[in-house]
Amino acid sequence: PKTAVLIFRSGKVNCTGAKDIGAVHQTIDTILQKLRKAGIDVYENPEIIVQNIVAVYDLGVDLNLTDIAMSLGLENVEYEPEQFPGLVYRVEEPKVVLLLFGSGKVVCTGAKKEEEILEAVNKLKEELRKIGYL
Repeated sequence: PKTAVLIFRSGKVNCTGAKDIGAVHQTIDTILQKLRKAGIDVYENPEIIVQNIVAVYDLGVDLNLTDIAMSLGLENVEYEPEQFPGLVYRVEEPKVVLLLFGSGKVVCTGAKKEEEILEAVNKLKEELRKIGYL
């Protein structure tokens, strides 16, 4: 799979770019084989922990981020278009951050499970429905 791996002196490994957990396992297996081949002792079955899932979702409509920022309230929203073109929407539960763009694209980050992404996007869609954007 097309992934990038960082190997730290501590023995920890970060794998990024995988499209699913299967690709993570495949990448880690490949790295372990290469390390063994180089004569480095490695765990037989290392523990793999998902720390952060990043996903992209398309709402299918253009968004007026200024209006949305004002409608969603200041407590969970950051929008400073001079500094960053996206609206930062922090979902409290699950604890996920959604970046909304005027194109209708949403980047979801901070989830540890796919279900958290779906739950956060569904909450966003419900909020956007309430204020008349969907």
